[in-house]
Amino acid sequence: MISARLLEKAAAGERLSMEEGVEIYRHCELIDLGRVADLIRRRLHPDNRVTFVVDRNINYTNICSSRCKFCAFYREAGDPGAYVISRAELFEKIEETLAAGGTGLLIQGGLNPDLGLDYYLEMLKSVKERYDVHIHSFSPPEVDHMSKTSGLPVGEVINRLKEAGLDSLPGGGAEILVDRVRVLISPAKISWRQWMDVVREAHRQGLRTTATMMFGHVETLEERVLHMVRVREAQDETGGFTAFIPWTFQPGNTRLGGSPATGAEYLKTLALARIMIDNIPNIQASWVTQGAKLAQVALAFGANDFGSAMLEENVVRATGVAYRVPLEEIVRCIRDAGFRPVQRTNLYGIVKEF
Repeated sequence: MISARLLEKAAAGERLSMEEGVEIYRHCELIDLGRVADLIRRRLHPDNRVTFVVDRNINYTNICSSRCKFCAFYREAGDPGAYVISRAELFEKIEETLAAGGTGLLIQGGLNPDLGLDYYLEMLKSVKERYDVHIHSFSPPEVDHMSKTSGLPVGEVINRLKEAGLDSLPGGGAEILVDRVRVLISPAKISWRQWMDVVREAHRQGLRTTATMMFGHVETLEERVLHMVRVREAQDETGGFTAFIPWTFQPGNTRLGGSPATGAEYLKTLALARIMIDNIPNIQASWVTQGAKLAQVALAFGANDFGSAMLEENVVRATGVAYRVPLEEIVRCIRDAGFRPVQRTNLYGIVKEF
């Protein structure tokens, strides 16, 4: 069969095209895809480690002009529950994170039209003046929003953020990197090329980023695989992605609605990502959307990273999905799956081995 030969090709370390990726997803069994993804994962990470980071996802505002149909977190100005975080609350959250052994902050928020670039620069400077912590913050849509509100080019915005204390960027807002999909689920958000322009510029200026994929809504299989190929092509060009993070759309409380992808579909897509994206070293499991047990299974389907212990998470929680996995449970899940648990930094430096 063609699909079996393509799996052999992937197992031998040869790159698959988009069409070949679609073929193996459609015609190969989940276990066979997982076997090859696990082989590739062990080739890339022969030390038998599974990593995770201890950080906190701090949302500085939930006011957002994008109003994405898949989001249950955003509010409009004046809505009940709309907020902009105070500095005092921000510092309190940071101190709690550091006290719990955290090494990083994931600071993200809505596209708030009332917040100018100075707000973000002052936030970064105030944190760095007080704390020795890695700031992994501001997704490409946020950076593009800062560019539009300030009238400055994206490159200048990134440079100013970097000078103020930004250390790396999360790859949020990617959803599916195909404009047909983006028009349907997030028509007010940046195009896929604009998303990619921001990460390329960040990489050019020496800032590493992650790349994400939210799947299981209106995209076709071909579009899902095209997303992977576009991330792979950008990594060929810049080498700036540290990790790829696929996670499933959670429909609860959203205008988009629908049904969530199954666990089998999640594992199959994760395995395909490990096979297709041969130039990004790390693939993260998503316990935030899948729970600890399925994230543990994902370690046999190509994932080598358990993501974040995440002392706080609000966006997925707004959909009604509220998995909580304490640090001790993450360590146990990794160990019980036959791997060595290792706490890392946001840039995959080693903090502690368990």
